[in-house]
Amino acid sequence: MKELRLTVDGPVARVVLDRPEVRNAQTPAMWQALADFGTTLPSDVRVVVVSGEGPSFSAGLDRRLMMGEGVDGQEALLTLGAKPTAEVHELIAGFQAGFSWLRRPEIISIAAVQGHAIGAGFQLALACDLRVVTPDVRFSMRETALGLVPDLGGTQPLVQLVGYSRALELCATTRWVEADEAKELGLANIVVPPEELAGTVKDLTEALLAPLPGAIRETKALLLGAADRSYQDQLKAEREAQERRLKELLATSDSGH
Repeated sequence: MKELRLTVDGPVARVVLDRPEVRNAQTPAMWQALADFGTTLPSDVRVVVVSGEGPSFSAGLDRRLMMGEGVDGQEALLTLGAKPTAEVHELIAGFQAGFSWLRRPEIISIAAVQGHAIGAGFQLALACDLRVVTPDVRFSMRETALGLVPDLGGTQPLVQLVGYSRALELCATTRWVEADEAKELGLANIVVPPEELAGTVKDLTEALLAPLPGAIRETKALLLGAADRSYQDQLKAEREAQERRLKELLATSDSGH
């Protein structure tokens, strides 16, 4: 679709939001396209880079869809409130699928963020494993100001990154978080000048592709599940993951002879 550029180049896939005239505001159709892209991603893709065309990463949901106007035949978000519960849940689950695949253990996702990352834009950045940002970045979780909740998968990674108390404060006040604070809180991994954003993401991508994919997949899965396991369960998960790695490495070694 014209609002998104979705490409695959060997082990690297790229998602580019391409609506700079509205600061890359998002629509449910874009979320569906993202979900479809995640579903059809080739198995040899190891890194996914998400970025926005123009000076902003994403200003969130297209406000016309919130204010009751249609966009390209898509109905206003508030009309969901009139639908049966099961249908509402199914629709929102479909929206969430456009974001959640970026957390899959077999890929590492990088958000290259400049300018505004608001609401759905913030949640898209949070869906990614790593965030490289420019000094002009401005994060804000705006949903509560509209009477809504963040429902695109952003609440869990936000709490994991900044803790419950800070996450609640950011969501309840909808205030701006700029680059220095984002780095301090752990929302941003790296802050670089705008002219260095692409090069830094390229260098990071190359570094992530260096280790064996199986090792990265297992390590990401261990880290993603660590907060939900007891210490003993985490030790058990590490043992099981290491056994799988050792057996795969042995099999690879034997096949090479």
